[in-house]
Amino acid sequence: MDDVIEWLIEGDPAVRWRTRRDLLGLDHEAERNSVATEGWGADLLSRQDPDGLWDGALYSPKWTSTTYTLLMLRRLGLPPGNAQALAGCRRLFDDARWVRGGVSYWKTHREPETCVNSMVLSLVSWFGLDDDRAHGLAECVLADHMPDGGWNCEMWQGASHSSFHTTISALEGLTEYGRRYPDRDVDEALTAGREFLNVHGMYRSHRTGEVINPAFGRTPLFPRWHFDILRGLEHYADVGAPRDERLAEVVGMIEDRRRPDGTWVANQRFSGKVWFSPERAGVPSRWNTMRVLRVLRWWFAEPVAPA
Repeated sequence: MDDVIEWLIEGDPAVRWRTRRDLLGLDHEAERNSVATEGWGADLLSRQDPDGLWDGALYSPKWTSTTYTLLMLRRLGLPPGNAQALAGCRRLFDDARWVRGGVSYWKTHREPETCVNSMVLSLVSWFGLDDDRAHGLAECVLADHMPDGGWNCEMWQGASHSSFHTTISALEGLTEYGRRYPDRDVDEALTAGREFLNVHGMYRSHRTGEVINPAFGRTPLFPRWHFDILRGLEHYADVGAPRDERLAEVVGMIEDRRRPDGTWVANQRFSGKVWFSPERAGVPSRWNTMRVLRVLRWWFAEPVAPA
């Protein structure tokens, strides 16, 4: 394991700072600040347009638009308050069509899409955009909370069961919002959303027990808007959620993918234009190895709660 940790520390600043903080419990601020000036984070920041957008777009094309570039920067851990990120967040607000307190980037949508609103909420909360419209955005996401505990961006089109894709985005968005504004109570919604995932074992039908979508078991470097079991488990580790034995199967699936050298690989990325590929699929991945080790450290830290 020491060899793996040393290998991680030799990687990009985004890998180094999370390794030092989450795996070693060491000071990490220098490495975290370096995300803006070195490596993957600096590369993404260098591609911003003078007007604050990326690729001249708010949401499309995927995956080089302002929304998805900022999502990648958030996952890399670009520190809050970064001026370039805040300029992008401001454009996501100012250039949006506001519907029922939420943002819409399509003229054809009669209602705000919960998945997109959740992603934007995570961005403006993480980077610290000082704009009261964030509260309306959060209320919009909370208002779309479904009776089964999760969320579905197609609820306005008649969907009656929550979506894993939308639920994980809502959980991430409300988590960052709650951290930014601790006086705003989002805990009940977050607990219900995680229970939705628990009931499904994070990837199985609660009715038949069958795997809902084999793609949920893939572990790409960056999940974009897609749900996968590693992204789900990362959320639990990030918030220090109680372990639940209904998740033991997916934790075991992830753990079993450890290579003989103690590393993990990344699956093939999603199709579409990207700024660059930080790591190749199918070979040892520092990013995914760090992510899995964070999850395993959380999982084995305390006794399993009964179902």
